[in-house]
Amino acid sequence: MYDGSHQSSEYPVCDYEGSEYQREFWDKGGREYEDLVERIALRRLLPKTGRLFLEIGCGAGRLTPEFDRFERVVLLDYSLTQLQQAQERLGQSARLVFVAADIYRLPFVPGLFDGAVMVRAIHHLVDVPSALAGIRAVLKPSGTLVLEYANKQNAKAILRYWLRRQEWSPFTREQIEFTKLNFNMHPQTIRECLSKAGLRVRQQRTVSHFRLELLKRIVPTALLAAADAALQFTGNYYQITPSVFLRADADSRGRAAAPDQFFRCLHCKHNELTNRYDHLACQECGRLWMIRDGIYDFREPVARLEETT
Repeated sequence: MYDGSHQSSEYPVCDYEGSEYQREFWDKGGREYEDLVERIALRRLLPKTGRLFLEIGCGAGRLTPEFDRFERVVLLDYSLTQLQQAQERLGQSARLVFVAADIYRLPFVPGLFDGAVMVRAIHHLVDVPSALAGIRAVLKPSGTLVLEYANKQNAKAILRYWLRRQEWSPFTREQIEFTKLNFNMHPQTIRECLSKAGLRVRQQRTVSHFRLELLKRIVPTALLAAADAALQFTGNYYQITPSVFLRADADSRGRAAAPDQFFRCLHCKHNELTNRYDHLACQECGRLWMIRDGIYDFREPVARLEETT
């Protein structure tokens, strides 16, 4: 578990800068089963098509190939090194846009995206309502969010609580920080946060029903994943797995962004930034946002326009 953090906005951000998360956790971590069942859930919940899609907390781009049904995909992460690894994995093309930014301060004009996805990222957030409100703001009216969260009320936690092997209750609504900037959330709390943000849950899928090391060792991965896939629909009725996926649709408030708008200045909220080869310049307040080897860096401005002239 990576516990790096950085204070970018008023909330701490879990920073995977310099981490080999993809290689150590996924490629060498014996998690083929988890990877496969997450892809199955995603394919069932994603919209069939769309023009512009946002992947929040993309890491090294493990799941990005699942979004090939969309014309363009914006990969957002706080870590430059994770985005660089994603570039190495996926290549650079006009279809993929790489953005380094704080999830609490999304650098996009309102109503820009047809859809968004966030997998294995919300459990790092101190303030879930603020993050969801920001995501809703950059979605088009009736846009779609596919979200995964770490479920506090999972079967293992319930059993441990009943056996008095853990102090905290899986049935209470508050989030549990089991290690630094890693939280488990109650399903009802997640749904309430989504509702307040203007996002209505349409489908739920329970994932990783068989996340037990013994089972993963003795049962072929494909067979275990097939059994998991057959049970994922039960998420519409109850959620007791360690991971839950859901699809929520935005309400009809607001309007879609203009076709020529994309990035937004985080300082003054101006909706027009000028591309000047290695940086974006805000003509309203003069802030400059760097472009580093094809990655738009919105973590902090580097200067004001008048300071460079």
